[in-house]
Parts: sequence; C-alpha cells; structure tokens
Amino acid sequence: MVEFLCGLDAAVAVVGGKWKPLILWALSVEPRRTGELRRELSGVSEKVLTQQLRELERDGVVHREIHQQVPPKVVYRLTRKGAALDRALRPLGEWGEEHMDAIREVRA
Repeated sequence: MVEFLCGLDAAVAVVGGKWKPLILWALSVEPRRTGELRRELSGVSEKVLTQQLRELERDGVVHREIHQQVPPKVVYRLTRKGAALDRALRPLGEWGEEHMDAIREVRA
C-alpha cells in the first residue's frame, strides 16, 4: 500500500508531471479522442500521452470509452472525481495566469 504524508501529497501523485494537468484542462472543456488531445497539447508524444492517460484512468479521474467501429474510436472524458480535481486546480491556473509574465521574466 502506498503511504502519503498528507492530502496534497496524494493529489500531486495523481496530477504530477507536465502533461497530466494539461490533459485534465483539455478534457474539462469536452470529451476528446487521443488525436485531438495530441494536437491540442503540442509537444506531447503519443507514447507519453498514452501513458499519462492510462495513469489518470487508473487513478479514477479519466474514463476511457471504446466505441466498437472500424477503425476503433476511443473517447476520454473526466469522471466526477476528475471534474472535482479540475475544479481544485483552477485556482492554481488563475495564479499562473496572474503571474505568467513575471515567471517568464525571471526564467528568461
């Protein structure tokens, strides 16, 4: 069993990394197919995107729906737990928007 120091530790374990919060952000707008996510999140490789989606699905924040057709259609959407996590991340995104210029400046 995995032990966490606190709730923040558990939350960061779910959304840790560069792409997971961005995947949640994209799926908060509407359900999407893998290719749509890859185009929207420029810079993510197909391998990394697939891995991140599988981990989010494992953690119960993303649901993968497979439509039986040719070619197969796979659509990802947020679960209730995922939507709640997205709402929890919004203040962090707002903070980032507010301080984006200063962050760019010190990192230039």
